[in-house]
Amino acid sequence: MDVREAIRTVLAVRAYRDQPVPDDVIRDILEAGRLTASASNRQPWHFVVVTDRETLQSVADHSDGHGPYVAGAAFAVAVVADKTPLGISDASRAIQDMILVAWSHGVGSNWVGFSDMLNEIYPILGIPEDLDIVAVLPFGYPANEAPGKGRKKRKPLDEIVHWGAWSNHTPPDR
Repeated sequence: MDVREAIRTVLAVRAYRDQPVPDDVIRDILEAGRLTASASNRQPWHFVVVTDRETLQSVADHSDGHGPYVAGAAFAVAVVADKTPLGISDASRAIQDMILVAWSHGVGSNWVGFSDMLNEIYPILGIPEDLDIVAVLPFGYPANEAPGKGRKKRKPLDEIVHWGAWSNHTPPDR
């Protein structure tokens, strides 16, 4: 799947088929996170991959009500970042790259939680408290929506783009 097509069609997936994701696809998703651009090349991220059903259920139960569907995922990735000024920003970039690469393989995901919402996850996954859990990403084959069929309701480009100044929505003549 071409990158623009992945961006155009990716949807938040909250229901998964009971079907494992092949190891090579999991590695490709993780590789996308690893290869993400990073401020000053600090690469402040860490990825905790969870495949165990009991642990997935525990993570779902302790995601502050925001991710009960983690329990039904084929696997999840806790995205953890060093507590640095750009750690969350860089980790967020890695998250988006992982979601897009997963989608290109027909695997859906969704962003669960954000930082403080996931405090109860630290002991479950043995994550040191001096790091930030940025998000938990459940991954799996969508139960409902077929990949590539995403329908998004987005504002028109002319409504959100400003050319040269806030009040100008018309591109300059070139």
